[in-house]
Amino acid sequence: MDTKIFLLAGVFLPLFPFSIIFNALFERLSHPILRGIMLLFWPLIGIYLLQMAQRPPPDWIIAWASATAILYGFRLISMRDVGLWIGFLGTSAWALLWVGFNANIDHSRLYLSALGFSTPLIMLLILAAHIKVRFGAAYTYLYGGLAITTPRLSGVLVFTVLAATAAPIFPAFFIMLYNITLSAPAVIIAMLTGWLLWAWAGARLLQGLIVGPQAGGQIKDISRKLAWLYILLLNAMVLSGLYLPGKWL
Repeated sequence: MDTKIFLLAGVFLPLFPFSIIFNALFERLSHPILRGIMLLFWPLIGIYLLQMAQRPPPDWIIAWASATAILYGFRLISMRDVGLWIGFLGTSAWALLWVGFNANIDHSRLYLSALGFSTPLIMLLILAAHIKVRFGAAYTYLYGGLAITTPRLSGVLVFTVLAATAAPIFPAFFIMLYNITLSAPAVIIAMLTGWLLWAWAGARLLQGLIVGPQAGGQIKDISRKLAWLYILLLNAMVLSGLYLPGKWL
């Protein structure tokens, strides 16, 4: 019975090839609101399912989850569609939530971990929608110079990508550190590999959007009020990230 629960949960805390289900649905549901709902609730459903299990998942599932995280980390590097990039990063990050179950920690921490991974992805999804409105598509290397044409959008985008890829002081950074303290050496190596791939993919994403020659035409930046709203949300994530070490580590 527990094996069936684990396999069903593998759809929502993605294990390849079950991870294809999320990414196929995410691609078909192109509306930002529907995608945001998926990013918020998909991993929470997986955690809820795992609460039904009578034991922590076996080591072979943890190895499977680690391999899934690395696989999607590699796929991120060459991904040009920002929307699909977000879905792949979510897939890679949520796979690592299995580590918490392996250590049999408090389930409330796992829900918070899922939110810590998903929140910056939702923000990035909204920013991608702003880019699509202005250029007709959100692809890397399709246009450049956003740092010049839309400095407020570019500044918020940089810090949101840092939050999504688990840069220091953001919640995902401390979630990764905490999971590392719970893991066996082989899993630690896999997690660090996936983490490195996220950072590499994030750098390539920003390189393909905000640097380079200025995009042609007059492009309208986001408003100051909207920029301040993003800044407040990012600061809230920083504060929550600084709060986590004292509670978890």
